Amino acid sequence: MADSRFFTVAGPFTLAQLAELSGATLADPTSGSLGLADVASLENAGPEQISFLDNRKYIAAFQASRAGACIVHPDLADRAPAGMALLLSKDPYRTYAKVAQAFYPRPARPAGIAASAVIDPTARLGEGCRVEANVVIGARVEIGARCHIAPNVVIGDGVVIGDDCQIGANSTVQCALIGARVMLYPGVRIGQDGFGFAMGPQGHLKVPQLGRVVIGNDVEVGANTTIDRGAGPDTVIGDGCMIDNLVQIGHNVQLGRGCVVVAQVGISGSTQFGDFVAAGGQAGFAGHLKVGTGARITAQAGVTRDIGAGETVGGTPAVPRLEWLRQAAWLSKMVRNKG
Repeated sequence: MADSRFFTVAGPFTLAQLAELSGATLADPTSGSLGLADVASLENAGPEQISFLDNRKYIAAFQASRAGACIVHPDLADRAPAGMALLLSKDPYRTYAKVAQAFYPRPARPAGIAASAVIDPTARLGEGCRVEANVVIGARVEIGARCHIAPNVVIGDGVVIGDDCQIGANSTVQCALIGARVMLYPGVRIGQDGFGFAMGPQGHLKVPQLGRVVIGNDVEVGANTTIDRGAGPDTVIGDGCMIDNLVQIGHNVQLGRGCVVVAQVGISGSTQFGDFVAAGGQAGFAGHLKVGTGARITAQAGVTRDIGAGETVGGTPAVPRLEWLRQAAWLSKMVRNKG
């Protein structure tokens, strides 16, 4: 059970209600009246809690679980312990996300503006916004309805933010157009100068960065991530992208829809991702590359060439995954033989 000092549980819900809101199917229609008070892990769940199984590595924990109900793929339903009610889903983790959101909806915060906030008189805030202590909002800023601006946020002149956004504490946003339902976690930096210089022996001359950052709808940007504004074209983050903590996105980068970028990834300027690209932790991308739709880049890969749609690559320099595994096996064999 989540710590009640930090999280407030809703419910209880019947299993039938959870099936309806999640799109799952009751394995036994007579179990729909079962009342459930919370979600929990397989190991910690009790008779009034619901859990999920999404990884075959945890079948033993599933079989030993005391959970009153569990979300499971139909292929594994016959492995359930006696007495456990089941919700059947072909995507148990996604179903669990919907169930957990029902038990722990995003808390509603009362609208209001802290006395210490500094808001330019030309800024416009939508209905139901909450602006916390020491926030600074510049001239001509437009903020949509029901946004939450956490303490110490600075929003620069002319920024536009859509409805239902959350801007985390100590974040800064400038030269940016942000869509609806975007979440910026604490310490995010959006729209600062890109890293652009005309280099030479007489000294490095700063190139003015005249673009913007354009962020689509339903995007999350993790804590202490930085997204530089474009040099002339914009830096673009497509709808539904999920960006982890401590990511660096350079000027003119474009991410398509639904990209997933894991912690400590660095994407150099003018690189373009197609839709639904996944980049593992600490992967690095040289500039001016094209990464095709659905490509997958393993953790710590060093990408120095274009990657085709649907391709999976790993290693440094990044090569197709099977080739990377063969290289690793060959190197390991050489080391053993030499020893």
